[in-house]
Formats: sequence, structure tokens, C-alpha cells
Amino acid sequence: MVEDGGEEEAEGESGEVPAAAAPLQRCNGFLPGKEAAGGGERPAPEGGEERPAPAAPEAEAMLAAGGVRPEARLETRLSRRRLAVLAVFSCYSLVNAFQWIQYSILNNVFAGFYGVSFTQIDWLSMVYMVAYVPLILPATWLLDARGLRLTALLGAGLNALGAWLKCGSLAPQRYPLTLAAQAVCAVAQVFILGLPSRIASVWFGPTEVSTACAVAVLGNQLGTAIGFLLPPVLVPNTPNDIDLMAHNIGIMFYGTAIVSTLLFFLTGVVFEEKPKYPPSHSQAVLQTKPPEDYSYKQSIINLFKNIPFILLLISYGIMTGAFYSVSTLLNQMIVTHYEGEEVNAGRIGLTLVVAGMVGSIICGLWLDYTKTYKFFMTGYLPLGFEFAVEITYPESEGTSSGLLNASAQIFGIVFTLVQGKLTTDYSPRAGNIFLCAWIFVGIILTALIKSDLRRHNVNSGIMSLDVKAVPVDSPVEPESTALKIQSAL
Repeated sequence: MVEDGGEEEAEGESGEVPAAAAPLQRCNGFLPGKEAAGGGERPAPEGGEERPAPAAPEAEAMLAAGGVRPEARLETRLSRRRLAVLAVFSCYSLVNAFQWIQYSILNNVFAGFYGVSFTQIDWLSMVYMVAYVPLILPATWLLDARGLRLTALLGAGLNALGAWLKCGSLAPQRYPLTLAAQAVCAVAQVFILGLPSRIASVWFGPTEVSTACAVAVLGNQLGTAIGFLLPPVLVPNTPNDIDLMAHNIGIMFYGTAIVSTLLFFLTGVVFEEKPKYPPSHSQAVLQTKPPEDYSYKQSIINLFKNIPFILLLISYGIMTGAFYSVSTLLNQMIVTHYEGEEVNAGRIGLTLVVAGMVGSIICGLWLDYTKTYKFFMTGYLPLGFEFAVEITYPESEGTSSGLLNASAQIFGIVFTLVQGKLTTDYSPRAGNIFLCAWIFVGIILTALIKSDLRRHNVNSGIMSLDVKAVPVDSPVEPESTALKIQSAL
């Protein structure tokens, strides 16, 4: 380690040796482009040190495709801020997921409180799925055009707004207001679910990117877990005392609103568009072309021409849609056979999610070293995002993740409606058999996906691409908050 302006520096990429060359000059946050091309050697560093060895042929081809001379070294650094960004995002994603499931796990309680049917309470969960589908393309365009910080602020802000609107629905016959509030939270979700892979790619190095994505998704899963566990404890079923029920619901609603507001302000303080220097070679290469070369429309077309991505799109939609359906209908399935067991229904849901959370972290760590995405994708939701980024690089992480989530929402709506109908008309077993058949289809489709790990190959220097630029040129964090690694491809 060396010191630079009082900040500790460390190596951040596995297998990389720090180079002795002077840092590249940057212009508006981008590495030098075609203006760097041309003859002439770089001057030797002061102190008589030798100049780093030339880049490998594969790296030269990649740099030439990006408009950077082979002699130039792509400088990468790991920022200390990345951990704070990840933590804040995970927390407000947690609150959004909590708000999604808090009604469904108390299906019978809220049906009695608002005087509506079970199906109308189910719609308080399905509105999350319905809102996502038409809004995902505008949301991913906004992420690409205006950047990570604005998208994060919209997600956290709408999440807090929806939580406060729910506080106005603390009385019977106010179902329309609570539905409207839940719709606002559903719109917030559109600006949340697609961010894990973008945050991981933009802020984290290649040996930690899968773990970071898993942790980002873990926040959402933890919110679902708390949503299963806490509401049945806070709001016991008291059908003979509506005032007490309203008081208990109020504790849950106001507590959620206060926490979500605090997280909105933290998002404004912590989030930056991107670190001053890219954390990996794949991110550095993406920034070597001007933003005008990027086409959102062409990116969408490229994704739908990618056969492995299409297979992943369908299989991920089936797997995640099945989870959404089971989560929405869990209370209804349990109380069909065990009346009055709302708390235990929540514990069952908690067990379901926590098991997946543990698997997500373990497999995130495993993938950072093995890159065996295909093997693990079917079992753990966050790995689908990272697998999509790998097989679609250099397309936008937000777009590929957004399309995966849209597929999951569509399948989730269909599965919830069909499974709910089968559960009501026949039995929970009929609905579960329906889901099992579809999950089997998803497993077969996953087995057909070709594991072409493009981003990993670029980071390893064994693949060259004519890549697009990151379309956003927004303010970045000060250099003093970064850990410096200057490395050669």
C-alpha cells in the first residue's frame, strides 16, 4: 500500500499488479479518447523508474476499439463510498419490499378492516406487478439518460410518499386511498428493482461485483422477510375491536413512513452518479467513447436478438413469478387449513425468504471466484441479474435487469391470478401443482442457456469489444474518497 494525499490505497482487482505510470488525465469524468491517439511515447516517470510493460495484444485490440491508444493504461480505483451506497440502497429497497407484502400476509385482517374481498386485498400486492410492466422502459431510459443518482432519489422519495399516504387510510371504507398509496409505492419499485446490477457494476471491482449484487438484492429479500414476520405481530386479528385494529395498523404505517423518510434524506447525501475512477477494466472501457454514440433503442434491439438472454428472460420470469405468487397467497393458503394462524403464516414466509437470503450471499461469494452463473441462477434470484449482465455486456445493466423484472412481474400476475383461483375453487394443493409444472419448464430453459461471460472475459483481458459509452456525464465523488489502483491490461 502507498499513501496519496492522506488516503490509504490498496489493490482492488485480483491478479492485477499496480503500474508505475502516471495517472491518465480525465475530461469530464471520461478516460481520454481519440485525442490520446497519435504517435509519441509516454514520458518516463520521475525518479528513473521503468515504464510499465506494453499491454497484451488482446488488450491493445480492445483499447483500439474504444478509441484509446494501446500505450495508455486504463486506471481503476475502488472507492470507499461504494459500501455506503450499497448500504443505503439495500435499506430503502428493504422498506419498499416490506410495504409490498405487509397487506398480503394479513389478508384476512385487512379484508375485515376495509370491508372488501380477499381478491381486492390481493390486488394490493399485484399492483406492484401491474405498475412495473408499462413503466419499466421509461424507467430504464431515465436510468441511462439521467443516471443512477436521480433514479435512486426517485425510488426513495416515492417510497416515502406512498408510506405517508397510507397513514391517511387508517379507517374502514378507505380502501381506495390505501390502494392509491400502494400504487405510489409500486411506482417507486420501478426505480429500485433494476439498480442492484448497475450499482454493483459501477461501484465494485470484478472480484466483488457478484457479492455486491447479491447484497443489494438481499435488502429487498430481507424486507420481504420482515414483511412476513412483523405485521402479524404488530396487528393481531381483533375483528371485534376495529378501533384497536386501526391503532395497531397506525403503528405499522407511521413507523414505516418515518424510516422511509430518513432513508430518502440519506440517499441524497450518500449517492453519487459514479466514482471518480472506474472500479474495473470493463467499466473503464465502457467510458472510452462519447455519450452520443449510445442508443437506447439499439440497446433494446440488441438484447432481444440475444438468444441466451431471451431464454434467461423467460426462465427468470417463471422462477421469480412463482415466488411472487406464493408470497401473495401464503396467508390464504395457510388459513384455509389452519384458521387463526396468521403469525405462523408469517413465520413460514420468513423461513422461505431467509433460506434464499443465505443462499444468495454464499453463491455471490462463490460466483466472484468461479463465475458459474448458470449452475446457480435457478436457485437464487439476484444471480439472474449478474448472469444477464455477463451475457449481454456491453449493454446497459439497468436495461437488462429491468427486462428481467418485467418478465417476473408478468408471470407473477398470471401465476397469482391462476393459483388464487385454483386455491379458492379447489385447494392450495391444486395451485401448488400448477406452479411446480411451470418451475420444471423454467429449469429446462435454464439448462439451454449458453454461458458466454462477456464482461468477465473483458476484465480478464481475453476478449475485445467495440463498446458503447456510459451515457451519463454527471458529477462524481471527489478523488480523495477513493482507493487508488493503477493497473495495466
